Amino acid sequence: MNEQDIAAKGYAHAGALVSTQWLSEHLEDPAVRVLESDEDVLLYDMGHIPGSLKIDWHLDLNDPVQRDYVSREQFQELLRSLGISKTTTVIFYGDKNNWWATYALWVFKLFGFPDARILDGGRSKWEAEERDMTTDVPRVARSTYEAPERHDAKIRAFMRDVREHMDAGGRLIDVRSPDEFTGKKLHMPEYPQEGALRGGHIPGAKSVPWARAANPDGTFKPAGELRAIYEGEAGLSKGDEVVAYCRIGERSSHTWFVLTYLLGYDKVRNYDGSWTEWGNAVRAPIER
Repeated sequence: MNEQDIAAKGYAHAGALVSTQWLSEHLEDPAVRVLESDEDVLLYDMGHIPGSLKIDWHLDLNDPVQRDYVSREQFQELLRSLGISKTTTVIFYGDKNNWWATYALWVFKLFGFPDARILDGGRSKWEAEERDMTTDVPRVARSTYEAPERHDAKIRAFMRDVREHMDAGGRLIDVRSPDEFTGKKLHMPEYPQEGALRGGHIPGAKSVPWARAANPDGTFKPAGELRAIYEGEAGLSKGDEVVAYCRIGERSSHTWFVLTYLLGYDKVRNYDGSWTEWGNAVRAPIER
């Protein structure tokens, strides 16, 4: 697959994705920084795309004490240590259909980082094509990146926002598994069933499991197929204000990326408190 193949899929912002071929041709480009963000944080150490650096979603993106993301100062130091400047093109990739890669990109966008893209197909496609992997960790020169203040309002929803959105009949997309949506489970199958005292979903939410947006090889489905899912089945329209949620906000960042960049919705927020917050909150309304 190359950039023409991505363009042919009809996305609103096809430039938000790069192909494995494009990345292979830009591994030596000093204006490009490749970052791997995985659910399994040990994968990078077992082998990664040459020149790439690791983003540990536990340690690098989240505040160690308060449930929130890193501060402006912490984000600034992270990007300086990764050798990233405001003019750097950052390419994210990872395991499991780029689940955590889109999460990392979403956090970068909370700070307004301008040029952040996703490797279509992620780690699995790169490996399937038997492209180069290495265990060497590159050394990069520190940058002098100056981070702006974090701006949550446009792409992040808090619980009070979701309650107002729900009361107004706004569009809600629950991206968890069907069993989580119905309340049968509190987490995905094969994971510990923890994190919430109650199961179910936010009243009015439509169930669209996040991974439906991906093909078997990890690439994103064409825009026409995505519209059939989100508009034909879930009833969304491009002008809608949409809130996506999951259990802690990482799976829903994948759906946020799909709706925002691939389908061109401009009013999508990720509720990162998600079911861990909603399912534990006293008198938060729940449907099953």
